[in-house]
Amino acid sequence: MIPIRAESDAVAVAGTETQLSALPLTAYRSAVALDEPFRPTAAPATAARLDAHVRSALHLLSTDPAVSRLGLRSDSLRSLADAGAETGAATARRALRALLTVRDPGPLPEGADRELDALLGAERHLRPAVSVLELPPIEEKLRGTTFPAAAEVVLWRGDITTLTADAVVNAANSRLLGCFQPLHLCIDNAIHNAAGPHLRDDCHTITTAQGTPEPTGTAKITRGYHLPARYVLHTVGPVVQGRPHAQDAQALASSYRACLDLAAQVETIRTLAFCAVSTGVFGYPKEEAAPVALRTVADWIAAHPGRFDRVVFTVFEDADERAYRHALSAGARRDWSAM
Repeated sequence: MIPIRAESDAVAVAGTETQLSALPLTAYRSAVALDEPFRPTAAPATAARLDAHVRSALHLLSTDPAVSRLGLRSDSLRSLADAGAETGAATARRALRALLTVRDPGPLPEGADRELDALLGAERHLRPAVSVLELPPIEEKLRGTTFPAAAEVVLWRGDITTLTADAVVNAANSRLLGCFQPLHLCIDNAIHNAAGPHLRDDCHTITTAQGTPEPTGTAKITRGYHLPARYVLHTVGPVVQGRPHAQDAQALASSYRACLDLAAQVETIRTLAFCAVSTGVFGYPKEEAAPVALRTVADWIAAHPGRFDRVVFTVFEDADERAYRHALSAGARRDWSAM
């Protein structure tokens, strides 16, 4: 994922410029049908039918302009789709994932919706689902912690696309349309791949209405489509080169607050899972991002007691988990408000 930032992204994120350029929820809520449940056009496929749906979707999408971006021709993609057992199912699925990654937002060819809904619905059920409410909070995992929100907050290591939460947070870039690099191992790509192409369509609806790239430190919300989570919050964290400055910490804190503030506007959101915002290709050092994230969320929870049942910090790699555990143990030795 290439971090793209508008020149108007505010350095002082809480400033007037960011507030004026960020579209409020009321301006796009109905446009993305946020309060309507997602109704797939087809039931989840059986495991035995997955490859058939992949190949059918490839065939239907073979004339899409995005095919040339993969260095392929329509006839070669159709040949791949028609190859059957002689071409592995994994190869065909990677080709479909890559095609959807580079494809622009917009209507799918007739019949493709059904094929993709059957495929993505099946893949969702094949992934192990993890209920947020069954995860132990920090106070149970780290006995004696002084972290002020330890009863409400969870530290969990795993794949955020498997979390059964009301909402999950995506680390987006300022285009807000997802990652366009095929098979790139970023959270933005993972969430869009699991949710399906309608997620990009909703983000395009929002950015078109806003008329500007998404400012740093703000957030937008869409439905989650084929994710276990009903909603996705998309936030643009700061891009850091070298050591972060005070303005970077302010921008990162603003991203976390923006997600919490926005989620609180949707009455049905009671559980919320964060990824580690800005700590991937955006370059924010993990050890310095973790205490900012923890302190910001703890302060928000203290100011809004009882609003959420669980807030989860989702980490994926050893280094991420170590950063959070170190921040929590450091906090035990000093006042959290001073961190």
